[in-house]
Amino acid sequence: MGVWGLSKKKGEGDGLTAKEVLIAKADALFDQGNYKEIYNLLSNYRDSGDVEILWRLSRALYKMAKIATDVEGKKMIYEAYDLLNIALKIKEDHWAVHKWMSIILDSRCSYEGMKVRLRELYNIKNHMLRAIELNPRDTTTMYMLGTWCYQISDLTWYQRKIAAIIFETPPISSFEEALQYFLRAEEVEPNFYSHNLLMLGKSYLKLNQKDEALKYLKMAVEYPAKNDDDHTAKQEAQKLLKDI
Repeated sequence: MGVWGLSKKKGEGDGLTAKEVLIAKADALFDQGNYKEIYNLLSNYRDSGDVEILWRLSRALYKMAKIATDVEGKKMIYEAYDLLNIALKIKEDHWAVHKWMSIILDSRCSYEGMKVRLRELYNIKNHMLRAIELNPRDTTTMYMLGTWCYQISDLTWYQRKIAAIIFETPPISSFEEALQYFLRAEEVEPNFYSHNLLMLGKSYLKLNQKDEALKYLKMAVEYPAKNDDDHTAKQEAQKLLKDI
């Protein structure tokens, strides 16, 4: 039994450290959607001071929170937030820590109302920008940045009014900026995510570029649906195509 509490069987994970075996097991469980098992597996090492453990624990908590009750989900998101703060103090220059901090911070704000969410907009974006700086080929963070820009550009008049009260300089963006992030993600990894195709179509619609919008909305409809997320993107794309 080593520091990481693992004893490898003969021939199992030869050439890998105990920590690498643990991480590989957690990542395999994530791919299978076994988030509770990841949490149980990694919780034993939450005090190890290892950021690879901490951000994966936070990721598992986020996924668990999505199917939990509101009360339990809130506890999970706050726990994930605390873990990521610890990780940032240990290693500020880890792209996945910043990526998941942006996700968890946004989720945390959803429990605290519109004013808090607006107040944290800059922090959320800054964590995404730092993640991209540290890992320029992470397509999901590019997608997230594009979505941030799109949502800021699409704020309602009353949301803008609240933002103007909270900020001396309210956050601004444009549909053009959003489009560039979605295109950049697609360039790095074509067809990696149904919602990136959907958002490309929606961005082009906002920019009155109908032909390009049709192209990407049709791609979103034709995307092989593997989960509920893909089905949601497909349904929204179909609705938009009918309305064009």
